[in-house]
Amino acid sequence: MTTKKIERIITPPAPHMVGDGFRVHNFIPSAQGLSMQRMSPFIMMDYNSKFYFPPTQELRGVGVHPHRGFETVTIAYKGKVAHHDSAGNSGVIGEGDVQWMTAASGILHKEYHEEQFSKNGGDFQMVQLWVNLPAKDKMSAPKYQGITNNAINKFQLPNDEGFVEVIAGTYNGVSGTASTFTPVNLLNAKLHKGATATFNFPASYNTALLVVEGSIKVNGSEKIATDNFVLFANEGEEFTVEASEDAVVLVLGGEPINEPIAAHGPFVMNTQQEIIQAFNDFNIGRFGYLE
Repeated sequence: MTTKKIERIITPPAPHMVGDGFRVHNFIPSAQGLSMQRMSPFIMMDYNSKFYFPPTQELRGVGVHPHRGFETVTIAYKGKVAHHDSAGNSGVIGEGDVQWMTAASGILHKEYHEEQFSKNGGDFQMVQLWVNLPAKDKMSAPKYQGITNNAINKFQLPNDEGFVEVIAGTYNGVSGTASTFTPVNLLNAKLHKGATATFNFPASYNTALLVVEGSIKVNGSEKIATDNFVLFANEGEEFTVEASEDAVVLVLGGEPINEPIAAHGPFVMNTQQEIIQAFNDFNIGRFGYLE
């Protein structure tokens, strides 16, 4: 195995509000070097770094909005997110849980802080990824994978050094809980101080990590602080993560979808004509109805 080297370390961009419930740093595609094509199949990453929301009777969040052409993956680290959609689905994403929503042909959606969390207030921390779909799957039927933390398959590191949650893909023979349309690895490494975990992805996979908690060293030398993002070069296969203190690290790698990307707001398709069609379909009610 040859080493997968760091191409770039990115500090969190200035935060902005999405609705009134999500204070996010947008790494993909806003940060330098993290375009949709460069990071494919990961075409968006909003990171709500740990932020305290005071108690309120209002449900902070994002109102009704459409999606078409991709999947949204919501990973809750602190706090709880409730959601509803135009197909009648609803639920709560609790701490440690993952929601993998395939918007595909189109859905209306809203998401907001869960009612009791809103009343109590507290630290809120989450990641939302958009994972692109290949052209042949963009107009497939919408679906959900609601994955509670106890359903996420885990690889235990030796000597009680921590574990790796395998949300999607594989890690050391452990298969991910989520099903995907293209090869995607999505892993939460939860490491005790001094622990080291080794990762192997094909050189061609677009690969990155986000330090959610603590601080780490990559490949034995590069120090990475909390809330920083690491982009790896598309060469080599293996890299190591060592926890300088107790740490949580989101690791992502995926086979690029080498197709044109046409994106506008909540729609990600292959051509501009398909974007126009998405707006037309939304305007005439083909995405359903949601209050």
